[in-house]
Amino acid sequence: MPATHTPDPARQPREFLLHLYRAAVERALPLHTLAEHLPPPPRGRTLVLGGGKAGGAMVQALEARWPADAPLEGLVVTRYDHIPPRPAGVPSRIELVEAAHPVPDAAGLNAAQRMLALTQGLTADDLVLCLMSGGASSLLTLPAEGLDFEDKQRINRELLASGAGIHEMNCVRKHLSRIKGGRLAAGCAPARVLTLTISDVPGDDPSVIGSGPTVPDASTCAQALVILQRYGIAVPAAIEAALQDGSLETPKPGDPRFDGHEVRMIATPWQSLEAAAAAARAAGVQPHILSDEIEGESREVGKVHAAMARAVAQRGQPFARPCVILSGGETTVTIRRQPEGTPRGRGGRAGEFCMGLVQALQGQAHVHALAADTDGIDGIEDNAGAYVAPDSLQRAEAGGRKIQAYLDRNDAYGYFDALGDLVVTGPTHTNVNDFRALLVL
Repeated sequence: MPATHTPDPARQPREFLLHLYRAAVERALPLHTLAEHLPPPPRGRTLVLGGGKAGGAMVQALEARWPADAPLEGLVVTRYDHIPPRPAGVPSRIELVEAAHPVPDAAGLNAAQRMLALTQGLTADDLVLCLMSGGASSLLTLPAEGLDFEDKQRINRELLASGAGIHEMNCVRKHLSRIKGGRLAAGCAPARVLTLTISDVPGDDPSVIGSGPTVPDASTCAQALVILQRYGIAVPAAIEAALQDGSLETPKPGDPRFDGHEVRMIATPWQSLEAAAAAARAAGVQPHILSDEIEGESREVGKVHAAMARAVAQRGQPFARPCVILSGGETTVTIRRQPEGTPRGRGGRAGEFCMGLVQALQGQAHVHALAADTDGIDGIEDNAGAYVAPDSLQRAEAGGRKIQAYLDRNDAYGYFDALGDLVVTGPTHTNVNDFRALLVL
């Protein structure tokens, strides 16, 4: 999705910020990154398993690069409507299944059951290629023994609304699953497992990406129980007892079933931020990358970014103008309870960040911003994120839209839709999580 030219930052700030976003996404596309990480075919079978929002693109990249005369089979699950158009001349050799995200559905449950079944009968001569990307925690769902699927869906919804961080959510998910937290790889023994992954988590920890189905897990049942209690999320009594006595424990580092296994990162948030920085530099704008590991409540992260942008705009500190401030990571949104009859708000992390930014910038001149999820979907909406201009607050108030009211009901979609400032890209077929860019002219 590269732009054909570089927009002028001063005259076309919105288009320029979109140009940086496209550069970040382009860097993370599997077709450009996967081939160099592929091993030679093994003596035995090559079984491909995996899941995530980039699953369709990863499968197609693998099929395009794997030797035509070498056997290749398997099953990968991705989100609905996230399979890219098939390249001409590349035959389909791996089954792709679509399922729901962020709350799992029966299609994801069925895919996970079939994946575990496919691991039966593997030998030491076989190779399992596991293609992992963000979203796999929901797409690959197989509840622990004693946990109903409906309870698993409820727990997932409550975790998403709680404001829990991704490490916390995935700790719980791993311990309530029969496929996550290294259990898929344990089922592949004695075959060698090579995991090719696109990171969507702060710190690029492979045990957190997709809840680590092929990676040993250092977290514990006790930690999962504390997280559930912290956020007031109830689990069935039998599951609570199993967490307390450790019977739902995951395979740990040092387990011999992981001997010879390997994980290779084929795309990371930092690499995408560097690509955006290079695009800014080429346009004559100095980039500054804050971090690719920023977490916290989205609106509060927006306020912190606004404070920095105001300092640059007003005092030329800590950076000189013109500049672009870049950051990534995975923020969270705590869904506020609403009075009965109040319309439900719509939006995701990127939009909530932008609302916090608008509120704190207070119409600061010379500051433009874009925040978007690199998978092209902000939460469960059809937008990737939103754009913020110096006059966003003024235009909204002129239309009778008070920013605090929209924040109170987590309605970023409604706020920016009314302004014509939603960023809509459609699925990008990759996922390196949050992308934020603030242009200070």
